[in-house]
Amino acid sequence: MHVDEHLEELERLADTAGAEVIGRAIQRIEAPTSNFYIGQGKVEELKDTLAAAGATLLLFDESLSPVQGSKLEKALGVRVMDRTEVILDIFATRARSSEAKLQVELAQLEYLLPRLTRMWTHLSRIRGGIGLRGPGETQLETDRRRIRTKISVLKKRLKDVAEHRANQRQGRRDLPTAALVGYTNAGKSSLLKALSGQDVFIEDRLFATVDTLAREVDVGEGYRYRLTDTVGFIRKLPHHLVASFRATLEEAEDADLLLHVIDASHPGWEEQVEVVENELRAAWGVRRGNASVERKREIYVFNKADLVPDPAAFLAMVREKYPHAILTSAAPHAARPTSIGVDALRLALRTSAQALRPIAEIRVPVSNGKLLAALHRDAEILHQEQTNGVVTLRARIEARVLGKLRQEGIEVVLG
Repeated sequence: MHVDEHLEELERLADTAGAEVIGRAIQRIEAPTSNFYIGQGKVEELKDTLAAAGATLLLFDESLSPVQGSKLEKALGVRVMDRTEVILDIFATRARSSEAKLQVELAQLEYLLPRLTRMWTHLSRIRGGIGLRGPGETQLETDRRRIRTKISVLKKRLKDVAEHRANQRQGRRDLPTAALVGYTNAGKSSLLKALSGQDVFIEDRLFATVDTLAREVDVGEGYRYRLTDTVGFIRKLPHHLVASFRATLEEAEDADLLLHVIDASHPGWEEQVEVVENELRAAWGVRRGNASVERKREIYVFNKADLVPDPAAFLAMVREKYPHAILTSAAPHAARPTSIGVDALRLALRTSAQALRPIAEIRVPVSNGKLLAALHRDAEILHQEQTNGVVTLRARIEARVLGKLRQEGIEVVLG
């Protein structure tokens, strides 16, 4: 992205957070200064500009150290927030589920801890029950201990949530699963609504939704998918936030399929694709102890086709790199609906489901009650009959399970 696009994204973040942007400034520096990040002359210039405009808040697109943030506030006389703090603030206001609120609170506290002295006057904005107290050194140390204790408690609670989610996923293997991933505001929620036909919150803002949402989707010919809408990614996503949302990202890692949703109308979509894939690999690498992450089946879905000048030419161009890419428009009232759309995505999902869950005829001796019970638990039984001590099951079952059955000498016929 160009620097202007970076600032436009910061403006959209500010708008989502509820701030009114009245100006912007850029300084090119070889390296950040230890005191202010920017140069002393720029600080003086900003002080005059802020006073003339009557501004009460200054947003930085880069991350500031505790020292830089503190010295900037003293020099400028206004509240200073960096990109990380703005994103955390948005997540705090957008989180709805108890899990998302836990995740956001953990990220906020980890961000706050090294900045506690400077943040004292800001504590009333932090959601999570930290009171506004006088900043004596003894009280600061007390608060640091309390925050560290709270962080430990939150990590334990989120670990319990992650284990519960893992158990839930094990009990939901009857349907193939797909995770919608992508840059924030790429239209994941709109696609989920278009595919499922069920009401999903949609807003044309960055991080309109930060909660994981799952819906069952009929993809035709008797096949269904469980689709999960995951939290959106963004350039320079705070590492505290990525770490605390790891349980949510496991939904994507454990899914059978990734639907990578891309805003086809955005001029910087290629960088956005790179951001999403790098963040996913980093998150999964941490979870696996930096072990190599296997390549998951991924369908690239270029959304917002109604905003692309020449959809056919655009699709031909992207298919040079992504041969099976799909162009969609999930806008409720698309200005120019395209012939390639949600139905093409539904077909791709059905084809994938057929490969992941083929229909097979399985013959099991009636005496093998353990295997029969396992098949009833792990497969979708379409028909069953018993003849001469053999139970014949017609079932929709995972391809990997069929391979194991054949290895055990069980008779399996596809189709």
